[in-house]
This record gives sequence, C-alpha cells and structure tokens, in this order.
Amino acid sequence: MLQMAVTVLAETRERTPIQEAARTLIVNAHGGLLKLQTELLTGQPLTLVHEKSGKRERARVVRVEQPTADYFAVAFEFERPAPDFWPVVFPPDDWGGKPS
Repeated sequence: MLQMAVTVLAETRERTPIQEAARTLIVNAHGGLLKLQTELLTGQPLTLVHEKSGKRERARVVRVEQPTADYFAVAFEFERPAPDFWPVVFPPDDWGGKPS
C-alpha cells in the first residue's frame, strides 16, 4: 500500500467539473486504487494530478466499491502505462528470479 496525494479531475453526470484532493491506497505502472468522497462510475474518464510533481495522467474508472459510509474505493487504469507518474521504482517483470 502506498498513500500518495493526488488531485482527481472529473465530471458529474450533469457534466459539471469536479475536483477532489484524494489519497491513493495502491499504485502501479498501470493505475491504482483511490480513496474518494465523490462517487464515480465504472468507465468514467478522469485525470490525476500528482501533488508534488504536477504531472498529469488521464485514466478511467474500472471499479467502484464503498467499503464504509465514509468513502469510495475507486480502482482506475491509466490510458497508457505510466510508471514515471509515481515516484517509486517498479521491479522488472523477471524480478522473481528463475525457478530452481
């Protein structure tokens, strides 16, 4: 789990722009999981802005759950892999080593 500060830019069903400061719960090169107050819809486009670097990446919602009444857990996928969006180093595909 990696909590990082991001700003989520999206639109309501009525196409009104919304902006919410959020925290990630999980990140990877292809997307991640956000903790949001705003309910988004599966398939909905959004833009993430990394708070420290200012980098922006477009993404789409792939799953929404509400584990508590306090927030929504929103899984998202970048439009294209974006390993440089997060300030972490992801291990290479063969990191697990060769089987014995």
